[in-house]
Amino acid sequence: MANGLFTGRKLKKDNLKFRWNDRYFKKRVLKLKEKSDPLQGSAQARGIVLEKVGIEAKQPNSGIRKAVKIQLIKNGRQITAFAPGNGAINFIDEHDEVMVEGIGGRKGRSYGDIPGVRYKVIKVNNVSLNELVRGRKEKPVR
Repeated sequence: MANGLFTGRKLKKDNLKFRWNDRYFKKRVLKLKEKSDPLQGSAQARGIVLEKVGIEAKQPNSGIRKAVKIQLIKNGRQITAFAPGNGAINFIDEHDEVMVEGIGGRKGRSYGDIPGVRYKVIKVNNVSLNELVRGRKEKPVR
């Protein structure tokens, strides 16, 4: 490594060159997250419910976590989204329009004991799923 009196230019050039060894720099500059992410970098997305699925929890927990398969409207990709709340799956039917967002935690990876599920449902037919579960609102008939 150069360390003389007039080596500022070389130090700067080397710094720019070696930044590509940093995986976070590379991911950010090449926009790899937006390219691989089904939501394409946005916080939320709308989709159509294809089917309801039950997903078995990871060890040491047991139970069937209720989720839905969704086809996103913006790009046609299929994702699986968790339906949070007691009996929330009963308010979601096939062909409903739902809004999904990231489930939180682990930098976009799956959450808790639900394998392979990175998203959760927050709205069904433009009504908050939380309000439906608590009984404050009723689901509109489409």
